[in-house]
Amino acid sequence: MEGEKQLVVVALGGNAILRPGQRGTFEEQMANVHVTCEQLARMVESGKYKIVVTHGNGPQVGNILLQNEAGKDVAAPMPLFVCGAESQGLIGLMIQQNLGNLLAARGRGDIPIATVVTQVVVDQDDPAFANPTKPVGPFYSEEDAKGLEAEKGYDVREDAGRGWRRVVPSPDPIEIFEKDAIRQLVDARSIVVASGGGGIPVVREDGGLKGVDAVIDKDLAGERLAADVGASIFMILTDVDSVRLHYKTPEERALSKMTIDEAKRYHVEGHFAKGSMEPKVRAAIRFIEAGGKRAVITSLDKAFDALEGNAGTTITKG
Repeated sequence: MEGEKQLVVVALGGNAILRPGQRGTFEEQMANVHVTCEQLARMVESGKYKIVVTHGNGPQVGNILLQNEAGKDVAAPMPLFVCGAESQGLIGLMIQQNLGNLLAARGRGDIPIATVVTQVVVDQDDPAFANPTKPVGPFYSEEDAKGLEAEKGYDVREDAGRGWRRVVPSPDPIEIFEKDAIRQLVDARSIVVASGGGGIPVVREDGGLKGVDAVIDKDLAGERLAADVGASIFMILTDVDSVRLHYKTPEERALSKMTIDEAKRYHVEGHFAKGSMEPKVRAAIRFIEAGGKRAVITSLDKAFDALEGNAGTTITKG
């Protein structure tokens, strides 16, 4: 019965869509997404799971911003949050088409697949708005960067000796605005792609919503999605097969299981690097504390095995 299946939110890492060293052509990305969707198809085909898929969008939004810059004298450039919406459609198409074709080939073409352009509510008083830290878009000379700062009010910062870039806030996600629509689609047997790239950041203003130029951490937004749609499992796919202590040292040790208390202790001890494993473990802790059954962190190629408890790192309450 459909109601007995466990709902899993699967958060895809960047390597699921674009590999290091690739230019990022549509053909390259489609081939990568095909490999990713083979894992997703296994989850669906097992008959045990319903899935909601979320994903990163950094390279795709970066390319859209480059296109904005290159074509600004021909077509009006769009705000960053609109570029995020564009990337949700682009990546959603690739997942829908690949996964749909794979399921059809396995005799499961009856399962609907839909991408939801997803807004994520943030607090306009979030401290992140007073301290923008997330680099986005192209590199500029210092002169051009300062010009954009004066002309458009951008926050700009020198980036590790490579040039100057715009930086934007990274606020905490409060609510997936389309959560009810996503739940209804899941209840109607649909596979849903949602909250891509951390979602489109919006604030509540005058009784409505207003888009803001910011980047929400995709793992934290994925956790918010998992909690808001009532998932029992939150799976984060990344470029390592498990969480490790003493990473890249002679004492390195892979963890197959962690309680949230252990995860918190390891976090305080500094085992998880900021910008990579740290937000993933933090998102896993949040999910369990919000009532989720288990969180799983592993690599793409071990996704199904980890879901079955045979690979990766599983985080539970106790």
